[in-house]
This record gives sequence, structure tokens and C-alpha cells, in this order.
Amino acid sequence: MIIRTGRLTLLPLEAAHAGEMAAVLGDPELHGFTGGAPLTEPELRTRYARLAAGSPDPDVAWWNWVVRLDEADCLVGTVQATVSGGVAEVAWVIGTPWQRRGIATEAAAGLVGWLRRQAGVHTVVAHVHPGHTASAAVARACGLAPTDRWHDGEVRWESAVTGRPG
Repeated sequence: MIIRTGRLTLLPLEAAHAGEMAAVLGDPELHGFTGGAPLTEPELRTRYARLAAGSPDPDVAWWNWVVRLDEADCLVGTVQATVSGGVAEVAWVIGTPWQRRGIATEAAAGLVGWLRRQAGVHTVVAHVHPGHTASAAVARACGLAPTDRWHDGEVRWESAVTGRPG
């Protein structure tokens, strides 16, 4: 499923994206709130192949996209959703050179809008580090609100799907 927004095309993740994405995600600063270190191209290729194959649990759907900035014809990040029991957990990451341009908000909003139109999705959730104000702004722009629940040191943000936009 391809998702299009004003400036972006969200393309289903493939192992072949690993080469370009290794450079996009290679800045160690991207891991400041999540921990870890950038993956190498071979590590990303293995990870992307596993993700593209889908969840081994038939009750869980993995949806993963790379984010292409259409005007520059280059990949700039990823968005993802894990859907189980009507709850879609979403995440996004945009490479450092493309941050502060509204790309994360546009990509995440495109994903959340698509999820809101999917039958069976009744709640959209994101987990945001309490110090990550940029990700909190993205979550808020997507219609999510912080809750008093925490998961692995991050605040659970959520939004109930009350209607299906046309």
C-alpha cells in the first residue's frame, strides 16, 4: 500500500531500501532518545527483510514504509505501525538533514490518516520520550494526546478512532 501526502510518498519497506536508508539513519544523534547505534547496511537489509516478511503472529500486522521526499526524489525516513486487537502502535523517524521541515508531521499524519480508514482500528498509540519535544509535537499534530501511562520510560500518547474520514 502506497500512501501519498502533499510532498511525500510512503513506500512499502523493502530490503532493497537498506543502502539508501543506512545513510539516512546513520547519524548517532537519531538514537539520543531511543538508545542504540545506527545499523550498518547489511544489518538494515536483514532487519528490513524480516519486517517486510510480516509478523509471524497472524493476529499482528506489521506495516512499514520508507518516506520519500518527492521533490528531491530521495528517502528521508521511515514510518511504521504495528496493529493488534484494533490498536495501532505507530512510530516515525526522519533523518537529521531533513528535520525541522514538517516532514515527520506530514508522514506520520499520512500514516495515521490511513490507519483511521482501516476497518478494525479503534485506537492509535505512540510512545514518546518525555524529553523529545519534537516527537510530542508530531504526535499532537496527528491528533494523539498524552496519557498518564508509561512504557519503557516513554509516555503513551493515544487517540480513539471515533469516525472514519471519507
